[in-house]
Amino acid sequence: MATAPKLTGLARKLILDGLISEETAISVQQQAEKEKHSFIKQLVANNALSAQKIAVAASQEFGIPLIDLSVIEQESLPLDIVDQKLIQKHHALPLFKRGNRLYIGIADPANQIALEEIKFQSGTNTEAILCEIDKLDALIDKMLDTRDTGMEDLMDEDLDDVEFSDEDEHSKEEADTSDIDDTPVVRFVNKVFLDAINKKASDLHFEPYEKRYRVRFRIDGILREVASPPLNMAPRITARIKVMSKMDTSERRIPQDGRIKMNISKSRSIDFRVNTCPTLFGEKIVLRILDASSAQLGIDALGYEEDQKQLYLDALANPYGMILVTGPTGSGKTVSLYTGLNILNTEDTNISTAEDPVEINLEGINQVNVNTKVGLTFSTALRAFLRQDPDIVMVGEIRDLETAEIAIKAAQTGHMVMSTLHTNDAPQTLARLINMGVPPFNIASAVNLIIAQRLGRKLCPECKVVDELPKEALLEEGFTEDDIAAGLTIYKAVGCEQCDDGNKGRVGIYQVMPISEEMGRIIMQNGNAMDLAAQAEKEGIDDLRRSGLKKVKAGVMGLKELNRVTKD
Repeated sequence: MATAPKLTGLARKLILDGLISEETAISVQQQAEKEKHSFIKQLVANNALSAQKIAVAASQEFGIPLIDLSVIEQESLPLDIVDQKLIQKHHALPLFKRGNRLYIGIADPANQIALEEIKFQSGTNTEAILCEIDKLDALIDKMLDTRDTGMEDLMDEDLDDVEFSDEDEHSKEEADTSDIDDTPVVRFVNKVFLDAINKKASDLHFEPYEKRYRVRFRIDGILREVASPPLNMAPRITARIKVMSKMDTSERRIPQDGRIKMNISKSRSIDFRVNTCPTLFGEKIVLRILDASSAQLGIDALGYEEDQKQLYLDALANPYGMILVTGPTGSGKTVSLYTGLNILNTEDTNISTAEDPVEINLEGINQVNVNTKVGLTFSTALRAFLRQDPDIVMVGEIRDLETAEIAIKAAQTGHMVMSTLHTNDAPQTLARLINMGVPPFNIASAVNLIIAQRLGRKLCPECKVVDELPKEALLEEGFTEDDIAAGLTIYKAVGCEQCDDGNKGRVGIYQVMPISEEMGRIIMQNGNAMDLAAQAEKEGIDDLRRSGLKKVKAGVMGLKELNRVTKD
């Protein structure tokens, strides 16, 4: 039996102050040790406690002064005194210098090694000042990005100096001949890519029309036009992106797929998945920004309710069976699956995935890109996995009966299988498998859990205001008399300098449905999706709408946004 980790002085302080429970502290400490994070970083990553409350408690416990980084003038930071590698290594930022004393911003009061190493390297006496970890991390990343890449300058003068790796020799030669006299196009494309990253866009659209050319970003699930370059630049912009993606620039009649790796600093690179499609007035290009760090956030950061999270963790703990995640494109299915795989990714587990294409690269997982042109389909890859001593198999999507049958047989013969489908909710997923031709008995015996999900925009905490709605309207939206009697308060988006339109970031809305014995009976009796939905309601399983209403009650999301993503 594993022994509980020794809790730090800060953990004991948080427990005594009633800010977290002892069970939470032990769980966070164990996860921090596994992920090789600090206790404070893991607390914030798990949404167990706000960075501000942690900083105040740490300041009281250790007697270290606390500073609000928002009052610091960034231009005055003495960054040149301390080596950049030390700042990155310890996440400790020099804030100001008084005589021979250098004041260092840290989030973890136990991080004395940082002060000693900075003292030795800088030749100054060092003194710690506590900062909120989220603000400190954001400021350090911003400062290092600026120093590494001159990002502020890139936005104006050195846009042609951004590096793109993994280009083969042919691509480099083609780039040299095609772009040597087309610097403005190179600079424009680089600027658009950097803008997309800075604005946390998920997709970029380059769209040619008869009389105009436009560029749009998908930010928090909503498309917004960000640029309209001259129409005569369209062919050159397309050629530039195709060269970067290692596509055939002479082929304009059929869609093509490619990939770009963009190095924006010494420590940070971004991958883009690229697709072209011939349209009436030229080739439309869409790029998906792939962020591997999203799978490292941890299950607590995804927005599951506590009971939903436990159901997912219980299903992951099973040695065999099938977990299905369903929802429209862009609803976060891949992140949900990879979060589960990341939990299961241990030295004693063999994990293989087949995807079209691989979006998130994780060490320790054997990932295969499906390639139908050479006969490497989902079903072919799945057959190969089953001959390679697998423990866990992930199939990017179940699209046909052959793949479904192989996946279900694998789940029935001692393997954990994870996959996705495109259906509107969890009960419809079972109906879809039956419609594919999968025998009901196999579905009932193989499927353990179905997760339906959507992504909705979170309200900006800085500017949200109370949304005054009459009782009748609240009841019509799905709230109960008990909700209203308990003093229901909901909020709506406004908009401020900290956000775009009153929303900032996204959070998941989930329907997590384990397959109970009664549901199995309904499936074997050829019950339809409505029968399964009625049984799920009897068992107390929240559908997407009820799950979303909980987010609205908690002030995380506005009612307008919930209506947008649930459509009922």
